[in-house]
Order: sequence, then structure tokens, then C-alpha cells
Amino acid sequence: MKNEWIVKERIELLQYLFKQMNHKSRNSVKSILSRGQVVVNGQVSKQFDDPLQPGDVISIKDRVVPTDIKLRGINILFEDDDLIVIEKNAGLLTIATDTEKEHTAYKELTYYLRKTQPKRKLFVVHRLDRDTSGLLIFAKNKETKEKIQQTWHQSVPERRYLALVEGHVENGDTITSWLTDSKNHIVHSSPTNNGGKKAITHYQVAKTNKHFSLLDVQLETGRKNQIRVHMQDIGHSIVGDKKYGATSNPIRRLGLHAYLLKFVHPKTNQLLTFETEVPKSFIHIFR
Repeated sequence: MKNEWIVKERIELLQYLFKQMNHKSRNSVKSILSRGQVVVNGQVSKQFDDPLQPGDVISIKDRVVPTDIKLRGINILFEDDDLIVIEKNAGLLTIATDTEKEHTAYKELTYYLRKTQPKRKLFVVHRLDRDTSGLLIFAKNKETKEKIQQTWHQSVPERRYLALVEGHVENGDTITSWLTDSKNHIVHSSPTNNGGKKAITHYQVAKTNKHFSLLDVQLETGRKNQIRVHMQDIGHSIVGDKKYGATSNPIRRLGLHAYLLKFVHPKTNQLLTFETEVPKSFIHIFR
């Protein structure tokens, strides 16, 4: 995710960037410069006519959040002209609901864009449950949103979660069932086709003891509450998930974290990979 070059001639910064990043549009390169993502010899430069000398080192940061902008509950991991990738904290909604309209990941990013790129709009590509932490993609234009959503299985080849569940899980497996959503917003699972949405979840055991297990979960489908329901199906509810059968909450949050996301950038066709650290509370429970 990082580009770095050593200058070999006397040239102005913007002209050098145009040459090195010729796969991008000129406006896109200008935006990278104006956002403060260009570093010259360890110092950020926004000056298009900054003179470069042979031996100067130029690098590009993935993203820059101005120090005067304080974001609550999210961390921006990557940004370009088309999309933003963030890590969301547990307890934060992706978008507003009837009962919570203010503190959401969407609201935080909208505030950020108003401060830095007031002409930009924000579009939701996918969501995470309020109590699930981890990686999310937002689009900066409708075309990007629609391209990812309409080609989801091709555009997003891999998503992985860490699930801290109750009980000792011996081996990994695959869970297949059909999910239906009830009027009280609880998802029900059926082992046979009952007209619901087919859901497939793969999991492997990362850590386990007598009382808890940490599972590495890969989604083949992306249904509402899919992992939470499937963990209940196998008798190992996610810790803190009272809604789906949990009887304990040792980490005082839902034990679900979206830690790995791979997707094909809709403009460049580059496969991007993002991976976050394991929440410390998920590990401490095994010590």
C-alpha cells in the first residue's frame, strides 16, 4: 500500500508525480498532493512546484487525517478519490437508526469529508452490526458504490472475522443453513431450505481452552447476523451475544471482529488487502 521512489533528476514535485503515477488521472494525483499524502525526505509537502534534486526520497502515505479533526470510534486506514477504508469500534452503528441518528460511522466520515473535501459525498457500501468491530468500505461516489455492490462476490473475494465463542471447540467446519428474519428482528436458522436466504460460514479454531474458543471465520455469503446465528447453531454462541444464546460476557462487548478484508479496487482493478490487529481482550482471556 506504499509507493516510494528515489529522484534521479532535477524536476518539480507535481511533474515528478505525474510521471511516476501515470496510471492515475492528473486530477487524482493533484488530490493526493493537496491532501498531504506526499512525503519528500520525511516531510509532508503540498507544494506542486517544490523543487526536487537527485537522491531525494518521495513516498506516498495511504491516508492523512488532519490533527485538528477528531474522529470518534473510527480510524481511517486508506483513502483515495473513490473510497475510504476504516476500522470501526464495537458499539458504533454503521448508519443511523430510528433510535440513534447522531453517533454513527457514516456521520463521523461525513463530518471528516465536510472539513477536508466539502464537495464530496459519502455512500455506504456494506455494514457491520453495532457491536461488531472491524473493517468497512465507504464510497465517495455512486459509481464506486454500485460497482462494488453489484459485483460483490467478484469484487470482495475474502472477508474474515475473529469470533470469541463460549465453550471448547475441537475442530473447524462449514455451516450451511437458510436464514429468515422475524418481526422482532431476530434471525432464525433452518438446516433445510425453508424459503429463507442460504448462508454458508467456514471456521477454523485459532485458540481454545475449557471455557472459550477463538475462531477464524470466513464468510461465503454475507447475511444479516449470519455468524452470530451460525455460532448459536453449533452450540457455541459468541460471548456477549445474549440475543443469540450467550450466557457470559467476560470481555464486556460482543466477541466479533472483522479483521481481514480483500477487495478489488473498482477503478484500478488492484487487489487491496487490509488486516487489523486482534483485539487485546480476545487474547487476554486465554492467559
